[in-house]
Amino acid sequence: MPGTRESTGRASAYVPMRRCRAVQMVWPMPINVWTVTVAALFTALATGLGAIPFLFLRKKAIGRTWLGTSNAIAAGFMLAASVGLLWQGFNLGPGRLALGAVAGFVFIWVFRRMIGENEGLVLGRLGGADARKALVIVAVMTVHSAAEGVGVGVSYGDGARLGLLITIAIAVHNIPEGLAISLVLVPRGATVASAAGWSIFSSLPQPLIAPLAFLFVETFKPLLPAGLGFAAGAMIWMVFSELLPEAVHDAPKRALALGGGISFAVMLTAQLFLFGV
Repeated sequence: MPGTRESTGRASAYVPMRRCRAVQMVWPMPINVWTVTVAALFTALATGLGAIPFLFLRKKAIGRTWLGTSNAIAAGFMLAASVGLLWQGFNLGPGRLALGAVAGFVFIWVFRRMIGENEGLVLGRLGGADARKALVIVAVMTVHSAAEGVGVGVSYGDGARLGLLITIAIAVHNIPEGLAISLVLVPRGATVASAAGWSIFSSLPQPLIAPLAFLFVETFKPLLPAGLGFAAGAMIWMVFSELLPEAVHDAPKRALALGGGISFAVMLTAQLFLFGV
């Protein structure tokens, strides 16, 4: 069948699978570019689930302290995700990983400079500084999801079973990433629906890139360490330049430590369980 790939027996280029905990599963459909696209679309849609907790939060309860704590929690999620990306990339190519990380740091720094301090910037209900913060985190997480799209596509090049495992793992991994975006958007006035929408938007590179990575596995595989490093560099910049300074300013030190520490530990544990990093 055109566009169909059989298992090549190669190890996945996305994650080391030496400690896989998933059960053996059988994919009932032929693996081709369309099924890979649907699988990557599933991982993108899962990102929107991160906004669900805000359906149960009263907007009157959101003040400056909660805003600072939200930034700390989002920073913990993103910093742990960056650690996972750097670990995976180091196993694939430390040199390319380092170059990608520097490029990601420079890219998001330039992007932030281009936005500047434009008080007329509007993003949905958000304006001024809130719109700038929202735009930067959406941009950072969109860059990050491109590497995950490569991971999904490459994994299906190694067979249906591995591809399905990686699809489920990334979908679960995307939920706290959607939560991190929502933690920045909702306390600043965005609706839960728009936070979910922007979370899904940030993951759209996955269904766009995954089918290309599937069709051209050997081309995309060498680029993966640089992509992982690029995403990690961008997120680390966001954490230390945008989220943590505001969290330190607005949140009590105890809330900052608990919120950031717990979210970091939860995300890191999830990655250990899902990817064995």
